[in-house]
Amino acid sequence: ARRDRDRRDREALQTQGDAAAAAAESFPAALTRRYTVRFVPRSNQRAQAVREVGASQIGHLVTVRGIVTRVSDVRPAMVVAAYVCDECGSEVFQEVTARQFTPLTQCASSQCGPRARGRLHKQTRGSRFVRFQEVRLQELTDQVPMGDIPRTLTVHCIEGAVRTLSPGDMAHVAGVFVPQPYTGMRALRAGLLADTLLEAHHVRPLKRRYDELAATAPADMHLRLAALGRGDAYTRVARAIAPEIFGHEDVKKALLLLLVGAPAKRTREGMAIRGDINVCLMGDPGVAKSQLLRFVATVAPRGVYTTGRGSSSAGLTAAVLRDAATGELVLEGGALVLADNGICAIDEFDKMDETDRTAIHEVMEQQTISIAKAGITTTLNARTAILAAANPARSRYNPRMTPEENINLPAALLSRFDVLFLMLDRPSAEADLQLARHVAWVHTHGRHPDPVDPADAVDAELLRHFVAAARARVPVLPSDVAEYVVGAYVQLRQQHKAAVEAADARRTLARSAVDSGAAPATRSAIGTTTPRTLLAILRLAQARARVRAAEAVAIEDVDEALRLMDAAHVTLDARPAAGERPARTDTSSAIYALMVRHARTVGGTDAALPQIAYAEMLDRVRDAGFSEADFSRCIQQYEDIDVLQVNVTRTRITFVSAS
Repeated sequence: ARRDRDRRDREALQTQGDAAAAAAESFPAALTRRYTVRFVPRSNQRAQAVREVGASQIGHLVTVRGIVTRVSDVRPAMVVAAYVCDECGSEVFQEVTARQFTPLTQCASSQCGPRARGRLHKQTRGSRFVRFQEVRLQELTDQVPMGDIPRTLTVHCIEGAVRTLSPGDMAHVAGVFVPQPYTGMRALRAGLLADTLLEAHHVRPLKRRYDELAATAPADMHLRLAALGRGDAYTRVARAIAPEIFGHEDVKKALLLLLVGAPAKRTREGMAIRGDINVCLMGDPGVAKSQLLRFVATVAPRGVYTTGRGSSSAGLTAAVLRDAATGELVLEGGALVLADNGICAIDEFDKMDETDRTAIHEVMEQQTISIAKAGITTTLNARTAILAAANPARSRYNPRMTPEENINLPAALLSRFDVLFLMLDRPSAEADLQLARHVAWVHTHGRHPDPVDPADAVDAELLRHFVAAARARVPVLPSDVAEYVVGAYVQLRQQHKAAVEAADARRTLARSAVDSGAAPATRSAIGTTTPRTLLAILRLAQARARVRAAEAVAIEDVDEALRLMDAAHVTLDARPAAGERPARTDTSSAIYALMVRHARTVGGTDAALPQIAYAEMLDRVRDAGFSEADFSRCIQQYEDIDVLQVNVTRTRITFVSAS
């Protein structure tokens, strides 16, 4: 009996050893599985911000909403490592469940003796790899509390989830929130702390691209688009842009053409001609420029909103960072790169530093960004339309000064805008009454007023599909329309020439006056007609033809483009309205009277006026609506008659005589 019991024990041990060896030599399930399991969240599950995901949700399926800032290359990630023994030739497999693992070195097969274990050699051909991509997800602007910086979350995409996101996309990412322990030297410094990441299971982009919208539009949307195209779609859709904002019909039409754009062209020699339209809104504070920018950036499938004061050249173009996974230097695209094939809205354009503003010159014309940093020399695509808003340099727009003196932007940058609108806040009893009623209605009901005709109602989703359908069209330019454009351009050039000659004649008459003090007429680079004006007319006309769903550009499209540009130029040449105090003809006398009043306020008398600071007086003269050239001319004239004296360093002004 004792012998039988020992024999049964030996057989059981042998059976267990054979089973273990067989398990080691058999194919693991991860190697033979031909499918992947992914969880899709429920439709009513609320998407959370990055800062809302906490430790209580570790191991749970969560949905995070954010914008993609960085996407790595798709790399192979090992899930099963295969080895071959150099003694017995057996294949041994090892499942990899962590980011780092320790490779096997000795063979555990039953064919190798218990004392002479063979060495294992890794075989790449027998191993199993999956597609792996790392995505950096950042909080949206409306999710960041005041004074905080946006938080980021690392997302790991595997197999089917790769290549579904691009930098600049806004998306809902559902996955398992898991901790990831640090490795290497970082593990020694971190101790018990661990990093967190999201293993993506389902990705849903919030804003699809124009081509995807046009291809996946439902049947009812096609019916609504057909009904919208039967009437005056140009005016009806333009009214749907920021309906909470009252008025600004021509500005909204220009923004609609900016959304639609013109088809880009490339010559046989490889020269690219941009089709995106650049628009600049300038004028008084409080005329809803920022609200228009935010609406356009929200409606566009790929829109980025930024401000001039909070943007640097690296933040607009690209920054050199070190990849956490590989340790290599990589480029992370800025706002202009994230807005590729979209719209970049830049508010407070005049508040940007000059060194940061020069980064936009290349983007607005060539639509590329040339980078030469840290040994990385490349050219990035920035095929984006620029929508900028600028405030006057002196609180409110002064019509007696040129647009350059009001906006304080270089002419080389302003000439790159196709349309420049000046939005003035002029007092008017009728317009103010309508505006006040509109604002009161919006604040009472919490929405914009309904149109008179219900058929004219255009929501944001219909607007996106309309723009997507319009951008799919490529209207041609007939020869007769091309000749009409040429004639219109030549006529504009002749009008500009006549205006320049008249300005030169007025300047000559002003110089001939002995003590007139009249400021010479200055040329405005904004109102000039250049070859860029011809390209702007063609782009606006082609965008108007896209809106009409036409296959060719018509003369009416060119007329509308000329009307928009003329409306913008009329506002740029604004003069004081009826009832306002006109500009004084004797500019030097007005400036001298201003200087005398300022000297009296600092303690002077008519008999003895004190010295005043040159820089302080220059600021007061600018605030009064005069230019620096007017101030210098006044100083020169009164120095010639020994009334004023200015020191060599031009810091102090002394009154010699108060008469």
